[in-house]
Amino acid sequence: MLFGLFNKEEKTHLNNPVAVEIPYGDETLRLETGRMAKQANGAVLATMGGTMVLATVCAEKTAVEGQDFFPLTVDYQEKFASAGRIPGSRDRREGKASTAETLTARLIDRPIRPLFPETFKNKVQIVVQVFSYDKKNQPDILSMIAASAALSLSGVPFAGPIGAARVGYM
Repeated sequence: MLFGLFNKEEKTHLNNPVAVEIPYGDETLRLETGRMAKQANGAVLATMGGTMVLATVCAEKTAVEGQDFFPLTVDYQEKFASAGRIPGSRDRREGKASTAETLTARLIDRPIRPLFPETFKNKVQIVVQVFSYDKKNQPDILSMIAASAALSLSGVPFAGPIGAARVGYM
């Protein structure tokens, strides 16, 4: 699997691109590392069909002295261009995060947060960016998988990875 192909301490995954393809329902899930975001502690480019997301993890080496909580930040960004649209405002800026982006960030945060040791207090930031969206494969589940894989690569003490799937009854 992707996580056993390199040494986390030496960060050899940052210099040698590694890609793994996994059957996922009717699609193929492709996880790739070593090509983008080389300065992050862990980065995974996840692709399913025409939907592509990049998840990056950055972590402080030490915790702030006297801090009694775990500062985990999850940012999820869907740019208008990823769906082939242009912002409609006069200055063409993206603006603040939408409600859907905030809820997707929480969707990523909730299963990951309990998998860190209680003694770990270093600041960790996870940023997930949607690069493209094909309207068939939803980016939220793909983002959860990519964030988990990036955390597993980062060297941060994390009792993961997690898996995610959308289940529906019709």
